[in-house]
Amino acid sequence: MLDACAEILDESGYDGLSTTRIAHRAGVAIGSVYQFFPDKRAVAQALALRNLEMFGDRVSHRLQHGGYGHWSDAVGVVIEIFVEMHRTVPGFRVLRFGDVADLHLLDAAADNNSVVADRLRAMVVRVFGLTDTPELARAFAIAVEAGDAVLKMAFRREPGGDAAVVAEADRLIRGYLATHIDGR
Repeated sequence: MLDACAEILDESGYDGLSTTRIAHRAGVAIGSVYQFFPDKRAVAQALALRNLEMFGDRVSHRLQHGGYGHWSDAVGVVIEIFVEMHRTVPGFRVLRFGDVADLHLLDAAADNNSVVADRLRAMVVRVFGLTDTPELARAFAIAVEAGDAVLKMAFRREPGGDAAVVAEADRLIRGYLATHIDGR
């Protein structure tokens, strides 16, 4: 059902998504959809959570096995994986981590970008041995918000992502975080 949801999102956007279309595309009775999901928002939430887990797993794997020596290397990894998922993962282009459906789709107590920022910060702290502080949390929250906005711009300009704008997102985030982590 989640794969069907992703396909419909790619074809028709969130407004074109319905439980009836999901059931039809998945080849199941509508009752089967409602057995697991009360409405299209719940299906989108499950897909957004799957996207977040996939993103987190890919970033974590690369950071742990990539031989990166400095926290700033993580910025390029995160952007590269985000861009790749945007291009290749069904439904990600429209839904990503859920903002199109609800700013609090991943967690009722926190906006979607805050959830992403917290997970990325935890990975970077663990892999690179940084001290986790409230200031670092704020810096990651701002970096994710800024990066999200610039990457949205990159994909508005070109379906595959404007490479020059993606590069600027990388430069922006690295520079901003460097002032908070390295004091530069």
